[in-house]
Amino acid sequence: MKYAEKIVGKGLSIWVIIQLIVYNLAWILVLVIPMSVLISTLMAFGNLSQRNEITIMKASGVSVYKMLIPPLIWSFFIAYFLVYFNNNIYPDANHNARLLLSDISRTKPTLSLVPGVFSKEIPNNAILVRKLDPNSNIMEDITVYNYTNPNQISIITAKKGKVFFTSDNSKLIFELENGQIHQKTSDNREIYQKFIFKNHKIAFPADDFNFKQSGNVAQRGGREMSAADLEEVADSLQQIKYQYEQSFRAIFYRAIADSLFFNTSIYNDDEKEYQIQLKIISNNNLLRSQIENIKFYQDEINSFLVEYHKKYSIPFACIVFIIIGAPLGIKIKKGGFGVAAGVSLLFFLIYWAFLIGGEKLADRSIISPFWSMWTPNFLLLIAGLIITYRANQELSSFDFTFLNKFIPKKLQFSKEDNNSI
Repeated sequence: MKYAEKIVGKGLSIWVIIQLIVYNLAWILVLVIPMSVLISTLMAFGNLSQRNEITIMKASGVSVYKMLIPPLIWSFFIAYFLVYFNNNIYPDANHNARLLLSDISRTKPTLSLVPGVFSKEIPNNAILVRKLDPNSNIMEDITVYNYTNPNQISIITAKKGKVFFTSDNSKLIFELENGQIHQKTSDNREIYQKFIFKNHKIAFPADDFNFKQSGNVAQRGGREMSAADLEEVADSLQQIKYQYEQSFRAIFYRAIADSLFFNTSIYNDDEKEYQIQLKIISNNNLLRSQIENIKFYQDEINSFLVEYHKKYSIPFACIVFIIIGAPLGIKIKKGGFGVAAGVSLLFFLIYWAFLIGGEKLADRSIISPFWSMWTPNFLLLIAGLIITYRANQELSSFDFTFLNKFIPKKLQFSKEDNNSI
């Protein structure tokens, strides 16, 4: 639906549309997998707690910590798979999606001829049609201005004609009747040619009206690179930034030297102050330019490092969500999908808000890219460890009845299911 208006009416094949959908599923999977881990953990442990199986296991000497071992082991496998996905599949999918959407946006849907209005959709041609039957594509009073050759003026007029594509859609054909061709070269103004025809066909290239996928040659952005590529680009930008920093230091020291040892003896009294001010302004402009360059490259480095850390911080969230989801499921004592989805959405919104906010702060060089991407994991990990400890010690439960407004009635919490903290 997001790209509907860009693809509707362009004659795209089902295969192209499927490609666009599949390529865009990559970034959705990156977000869905951690959230699905949290939902499934809440449902599994919620069901166990609801059927008193957690109580039975605890009575048998199995602590909450031991119950966490199997899902934690699997969460490491899921996190490893997501790291692999982020470095080997996700970048290519993002890159191909961008290229495909760019190719689609360049594709013209049809030759749109409006009676009485010049159409310039065919390169190096301007076409004017006085009357047009949209059902039969029959045109009347046609004028075609061709300026492919800048040294030659070519005008074609016709009383009647029709337009159609060849069977392979490689050419756009104008079949004209009862018209004239007027040609004049700018090199020799005395020569003027006029041809009268009864039937005449003009073949135009239809490349702009057909969808063609470009090759995988476009430059890649940060979300279209693997972690190794991002690190390499960040290192190269760091070297460029270091050169600007060296240049800044050299200009700064030169400015100090100029202010202390600037030779004014070669100027008269009227010119001394002017030359000093001119030197100061020149040095200040150079310093300001170097500062802007340093800031620009630092922002670029941060944006690449944010994507680098994101490839590992989001997979690590799968492990964090196991630690926070299992004790929550035990405390909530509800294993339904509605309850699990509601609680998961709450925590995932908190996680994602921290992630987006951290990315913006890192892009502005307020905090480091590492902390911008890993802070939500650390905060939720600490919260998960605290909740796990409370669940193992059978301390008071958590009251989630405030979520009832977001959950259908048959899935809502009741006070009996929760003991308030």
